[in-house]
Amino acid sequence: MKKKAFHQFFKGLKGIPFEVSYWDDSKENFGEGEPRFKLIFREEVSLAKFIKEPVMTFGEGYMNGHIEVEGSLEEMLKLANINHSVFWTKAITRWNKLTSIGKQKENVQHHYDVGNAFYAIWLDPSMSYSCAYFKTPEDSLEQAQKQKIDHVLRKLQLKSGETLLDIGCGWGGLIIRAALEYGVKAKGITLSEEQYKKVQERIIENGLQGQVEVELISYQELAAPATGAYDKISSVGMFEHVGQANYPHFMKAVDRLLKDQGVAVLHTITHPIEQKPDPWIEKYIFPGGYIPSLREIVNLLPEYNFHVTDIESLRIHYAMTLDHWADAYDAHEDQVREMYGEKFVRMWRLYLRASASAFRRDGINLHQIVFTKGLNNQLALTRDFLYNG
Repeated sequence: MKKKAFHQFFKGLKGIPFEVSYWDDSKENFGEGEPRFKLIFREEVSLAKFIKEPVMTFGEGYMNGHIEVEGSLEEMLKLANINHSVFWTKAITRWNKLTSIGKQKENVQHHYDVGNAFYAIWLDPSMSYSCAYFKTPEDSLEQAQKQKIDHVLRKLQLKSGETLLDIGCGWGGLIIRAALEYGVKAKGITLSEEQYKKVQERIIENGLQGQVEVELISYQELAAPATGAYDKISSVGMFEHVGQANYPHFMKAVDRLLKDQGVAVLHTITHPIEQKPDPWIEKYIFPGGYIPSLREIVNLLPEYNFHVTDIESLRIHYAMTLDHWADAYDAHEDQVREMYGEKFVRMWRLYLRASASAFRRDGINLHQIVFTKGLNNQLALTRDFLYNG
């Protein structure tokens, strides 16, 4: 009876032929043509849980080695994306609850304080952990990450002597380059102790004491020397951690910290429509995270007298970035295994490959949104400055 129900579930998946091997060694083929991968159940799985929560059940089963994919993991993930409505929850209007600053810090540290040594294994030398910007498919990851930082800094239209705040500064690549290339006074804030320590080291290495600083603090706690202390504000890959219910707090903080006519760049992953977080990723990778829809962000901005000047999609750029990360991760799995064990290796392998697939096939996107506080009539008239620099 149980296998019959599994049969009905798998029979409903369309787009890619595959084989299923059950815990009793019986096998079935689904779809037309030669199977592109084999899904292997090494242990019996709860049917009720699998039908109710296929994403969580598969994710945990794969992590623990109870479910295996023989052949192309990418093809299996592609099948899941093609059949999105079977695997993921429908749209929502409200999801995240308000979380305390302490809880936000705990959530951020769950992901980023795995250890700088871990991220150094598969990130580029700048330790940029957000979507890169590829001018050609042949660009190296290091080159594309440098181009991303430059792309963001150009969008801010920085001038020497200005003040820049980077909310969620990561390992400091953006604020270091802003200071070196544009002569601005830059400040980064993060909730990750590992990132904080690394940025401090980089400031000293580059001789930027007094020009660049970093603080281990939430955007809600940051006390500006005066209202509107910063000419420019950037936030790259951090907004996904804010949580839907906390968006007003984030926007109020930007409003409080940004000067009148100041420019901000918000670089964030987006969904086409509002939807609940992936339960497996929410539990194991990004607790407390929520990916907004583009319309959620755009609808928020006028409430704080923010005016959009530019929106750019970098969806394919993020898929390519994730390909580079996943390839580098795969090449160093033995090193990761020594550090954290087999379960951790499988968890992050699945996360990186599933994310790349989602950007290519599931409508998940990466948008850079440029906006000003109040109307600014002094900005460049065209986008030429982005590409002729």
